[in-house]
Amino acid sequence: METDNILVTGGAGFIGTNLVNELKSRGHEVLAVDLCNNERENYIRADVRNYRQLERILEKNKFDYVYHLAAEYGRWNGEDYYENLWQTNVVGTKHMLRLQEKLKFRMIFYSSAEVYGDYTGIMTEDVMENNPIKQTYQMNDYAITKWAGELMCMNSATMFGTETVRVRPVNCYGPYEHYTPYRGFIPKFIYHALFNRPYTVYNGHKRIIDFVSDSCNTWANIVDNFIPGEVYNVAGKPEWEKEIKEYSDIVLKAVGVDDSIVTYQKAESFTTKVKTIDCSKAIRDLKHNPKVSPEEGIKRTVEWMKQYYRIGE
Repeated sequence: METDNILVTGGAGFIGTNLVNELKSRGHEVLAVDLCNNERENYIRADVRNYRQLERILEKNKFDYVYHLAAEYGRWNGEDYYENLWQTNVVGTKHMLRLQEKLKFRMIFYSSAEVYGDYTGIMTEDVMENNPIKQTYQMNDYAITKWAGELMCMNSATMFGTETVRVRPVNCYGPYEHYTPYRGFIPKFIYHALFNRPYTVYNGHKRIIDFVSDSCNTWANIVDNFIPGEVYNVAGKPEWEKEIKEYSDIVLKAVGVDDSIVTYQKAESFTTKVKTIDCSKAIRDLKHNPKVSPEEGIKRTVEWMKQYYRIGE
């Protein structure tokens, strides 16, 4: 396996931390970039909103690939902190593209399955090409910024010949994802169950989840079969698609509590009912092969959260 020099923006975040570990385990030279100050090896502090900070890193080092994960995450986070969202997700991505145009590294851009919005069919990657984008699809600023990022990548490829692969993660979860009110439903349910705090489950919604080690294995494979201009959904196995309540039940069982803390309500407004994701392209090109079942993945995530929050010490 060839050794590459790789930069991971957002490298101290949830997915970034797991991805850096996976890439390093394959023998690549990996530098992580993120907002926080810390003493990790092969780590530099930088904010993607500031061009100069990125330029200093990218011009001093020659990278074969850049995994651009740095982003403000989540629909409600994007509503409450929209300035941060647009500056990081859109302006930050534009900074990366300007540097890519100049330095010619290959980039893997992290979009989101949120770009599909409220589309009701099977979510294949060409949905975005074959359907008019309507306000009823992308119902939040987070989704809009991710689609804007994809459009900018495609525009840069056309105008300047940059080479980028776009990926659309789908409910990725697992260790190193600490709780905030803006996180996805899996860490939210686990955190609330561990601390005996109430949470709400909306009936009538189906989702599919993918354990972070499975997702990162697929994303790390991109450097072995990099096809410029491609875009990939990365999700769990189709048979893992479940009602949100089913996932809640798995969490409660893994934590060892009953559902007295859960309030069940009718479907949540402005939220897609069912997301059926097609990953055949990632299976074909990237050897995507999820192995960790929701039951096993949630159990591992519960154990990590117990350790992180020092529960039971």
